Amino acid sequence: MRLRDRIQQGIYKVIDPFVRFLIKIGFTPNRVTMTGFILNVGVAVIFIVGAEKGNRGDFRFVGWAGALTLFAGLFDMLDGQVARIGKMSSVYGALFDSVLDRYSESIMFLGICYYLVGQHYFLSSLFAFIAMIGSVMVSYTRARSEGLGIQNKGGFMQRPERVILIGISGIACGVASSFIGDYKLFIPGIKYHVFETMSIFTIPITIMAVLTNITAVGRLMSAKKSLELKEKEGL
Repeated sequence: MRLRDRIQQGIYKVIDPFVRFLIKIGFTPNRVTMTGFILNVGVAVIFIVGAEKGNRGDFRFVGWAGALTLFAGLFDMLDGQVARIGKMSSVYGALFDSVLDRYSESIMFLGICYYLVGQHYFLSSLFAFIAMIGSVMVSYTRARSEGLGIQNKGGFMQRPERVILIGISGIACGVASSFIGDYKLFIPGIKYHVFETMSIFTIPITIMAVLTNITAVGRLMSAKKSLELKEKEGL
């Protein structure tokens, strides 16, 4: 079993009592999915309010949005467990979960991009948009491959990793700003600063922009090989 799978199973053991509680009070998998979607809308709202009401250098909104991102991400795991433990799995439920996940992530990135543009982090907003494209394509290449009868789950930055990275980096940025403020690091001889407090949040997004698109292209190449193999076997 891969490390990622072992960690996932460990998390399931921790959250299973809460899952059983949700089932007991009448939560269905689709309700859990919808709750996660609403929370992600809340993440976007925090970023948008931060862009409109906050000042450049005030990263409290980033911290709170990061915390809510992690909490919303918990519901991405809960809906599947509610379906399995409550014996409420359905084909439509799987489709509903997949579609709402794409909406949730896109809306979250909308909020991030709005905040970065509003606070004049234009280059970082571009990387956030590229990360959104990569995130959608990672999921799409898997779904399209499975529609063609191919398992295609490899690569970096799948949805749990993306949620954790954005959540933790957002919290870290917000907490760090409480101690160092809007810190900027300059190197003698270089006109512009090479690091600032906001970099705690934007550097991981830049990494995500690269890795998600590498994963999407890698899955495309993997699918190509698998389809070619199937065609040869069919001859």
